[in-house]
Amino acid sequence: MKKIMVIGASGQIGTELVVTLRQQFGAQNVIASDVKDTVKDALKDGPYEQLDVMDNDSLRAIVKKHGVTEMYLLAALLSATAEKHPDFAWKLNMEGLFNVLNLAKDKLIDKIFWPSSIAVFGSNTPKDNTPQYTIMEPSTVYGISKLAGERWCEYYAKQYNIDVRSIRYPGLISYTSLPGGGTTDYAVDIFYSANRGDNYTCFLSEKTALPMMYMEDAIRATISLMESPIDNIKIRSSYNLGGISFTPEEIYAEIKKSRPDFKIEYNPDFRQKIADSWPSSINDQHAQNDWGWSGKYDLEKLCKIMLANVLDDGIEVK
Repeated sequence: MKKIMVIGASGQIGTELVVTLRQQFGAQNVIASDVKDTVKDALKDGPYEQLDVMDNDSLRAIVKKHGVTEMYLLAALLSATAEKHPDFAWKLNMEGLFNVLNLAKDKLIDKIFWPSSIAVFGSNTPKDNTPQYTIMEPSTVYGISKLAGERWCEYYAKQYNIDVRSIRYPGLISYTSLPGGGTTDYAVDIFYSANRGDNYTCFLSEKTALPMMYMEDAIRATISLMESPIDNIKIRSSYNLGGISFTPEEIYAEIKKSRPDFKIEYNPDFRQKIADSWPSSINDQHAQNDWGWSGKYDLEKLCKIMLANVLDDGIEVK
């Protein structure tokens, strides 16, 4: 029986990932873990361990305690927050990865998922239909740490024959947890303002196109990658994953179809520079070919789901 551990389980991706994994593999077989000492209601149906992923001794003790076989490492400081705390962002994002990679190197676990990001690309990367293999010159601490992580994942896979798998996530959109300090957060925040009847001030300009993805697609892609036969996994750095590319004015126009009084204004801040260095659309042909990836959600469907489910006060859904 596989035993799965999710580090960073209280985050935007982690909560939904744990819920879905427990539905598929049984609640007692999925250990949720986070640095927070309080357990979210959505995670209370199975085991929970408080853990700082940089505490290597505690990490190893928990892995041995539960007989963990697979690890999903989601703990990280995201793009906008990392720019405010660069030293800690580098320390957390890299030390956590090394601690988990070394678990596999030492044969304590069998398989690892580690997320990368479109932040690995830079201003010299082709912006439209960005290919899997291209110029990668990230200009943010988050992007630098993710690019370094990709290289280390590939190194460990080749040098030590470990099974590590990764996706370059686009911006992720969900109504079950609040955003965690990323440059694409506006595409979640805007729905709370729309449902409250407030005007929305967007921190990106109206023409800024970025790749986005509804969380259900992201979770499905993540588990699909991890459950694919090992011979299908050809890329050990990180797979491009495309989603829905749109601008703030395009998502605003879609929201106005059902919230006609909703208004937006634009006041770009430091996150605009970050967004300008990222792709506007992603080519994920390798993911399609290697492990059968295919997205299900377009902008219209995404907006309908978000408007129907976000709470007006912006309090996290339990």
